[in-house]
Amino acid sequence: MAMQTEPRIVGREAGKTGALGAIGVRFMIDGQDADGRFSLVEHPMPPRALAAPLHRHSREDEYSFVLQGRMGAQLGEEIVFADAGDLVFKPRDQWHTFWNAGDEPCRILELISPAGFERYFEELVDMTGPKTPDTIAPIASRYGLEMKFETIPQLVTEHGLEWPGAKPTDD
Repeated sequence: MAMQTEPRIVGREAGKTGALGAIGVRFMIDGQDADGRFSLVEHPMPPRALAAPLHRHSREDEYSFVLQGRMGAQLGEEIVFADAGDLVFKPRDQWHTFWNAGDEPCRILELISPAGFERYFEELVDMTGPKTPDTIAPIASRYGLEMKFETIPQLVTEHGLEWPGAKPTDD
C-alpha cells in the first residue's frame, strides 16, 4: 500500500541538519515521504573538504547534483569533476568518494535510490562520542556500506583536501 503524503515545499532552511565529519547534511525528503523509492539530502561542503573515504554501497545508487561550487569524485579508478548544474551518477557496488574540489563552498543534492541509506546519515548525526573507524564500522555494516578508511591520507594528499585529524601522506 502506498504511503499517503501531502504536497509541500521544503524551504531553504527546512529539514534537520547535522555534521558528518568534514561535511554537513540536511535531510529534505526521507524514504517514508517517497514510499521507499528514494530519499533526498543536501550536502554542504566547505572548501577542500573530503566527504568520505573510498567506499561502496551494496543496496542503493546515488546521484549527486551540484548546486554550487565544484565537486571532485573518484568513481572506480576514474577522477571526475562536476560544476554547478552537473549530475554525477554513483552506481551501487562501485568504489567511490567525493569532495569539494574548490576554494569556495560547494553544495550538492544527493538523491539516494532506493531509500533507506539516509538513516545511516541520521545515525551518524545523532551519534554521541567520537566518530572513529571502530565506532562507524558497525553502523556502516547495517546499511551495506563498505569503507576503506586507510584511503583518507592518500586522498587528502593527492587532491589537496582536508579531513578532521587526517595527516597527508609523505609521497
